[in-house]
Amino acid sequence: MDTMIEINRLSKAYKGEEIVSDVTMHIEKGEIYGFLGPNGAGKTTIMKMILNLVKPTSGEIRILGQPVSHMSYQYLKHIGSIIEYPVFYDRLTAVDNLKLHCKYMGCSSEKRIPEVLGIVGLNGVQHKKVHEFSLGMKQRLGIARAIITNPAILILDEPINGLDPVGIKDIRILLLKLKNEYGMTILVSSHIVSEIESVADTIGIINQGELLKEVKCRRSVKRAILRNIF
Repeated sequence: MDTMIEINRLSKAYKGEEIVSDVTMHIEKGEIYGFLGPNGAGKTTIMKMILNLVKPTSGEIRILGQPVSHMSYQYLKHIGSIIEYPVFYDRLTAVDNLKLHCKYMGCSSEKRIPEVLGIVGLNGVQHKKVHEFSLGMKQRLGIARAIITNPAILILDEPINGLDPVGIKDIRILLLKLKNEYGMTILVSSHIVSEIESVADTIGIINQGELLKEVKCRRSVKRAILRNIF
């Protein structure tokens, strides 16, 4: 199986305090990797380092087999992402927001806008202004924006934060659809055990900047292991 994201002994310190400590993890092609840990555990920092938004103090990141340096940027065309909360031009429609994204990305993906809105379940509200959207609809629009360039890798930081049960279920179904029907490799973080367990093929459990365990096994075995940790 191909490794899409490889992280070796990754650390990050701010003002002498280590936020991420000696993390090693591997994300394989076509899987959903669930990054599970409490708020402040280091999940977002690791995702930002993968995207070169934050520079590691030490360690190595390889994307699609290629090392990421401080000056790397070409590899980012293979990645779609939402870090923290997706921000839009609220007085523009969903379609206009996606058109603007395509323009500043310098890509010719505008023709895919109806397709990606259909994928995320927003094809009936494409001309509605974003300030009228619910939180769940904004999260789905954020995912549409992340996948419009047809990336091989999708990175989502706490995409169910603040959603009601219906919104959480919608995101869960969407992640499985992106994996099973579109072959995307997905790294998704959460602090909610049940939601990560419901979608992930592999679970990486992180706390206080340390990766405690990676779980690759049957759903029932995963449940037993997670009960022993949380």
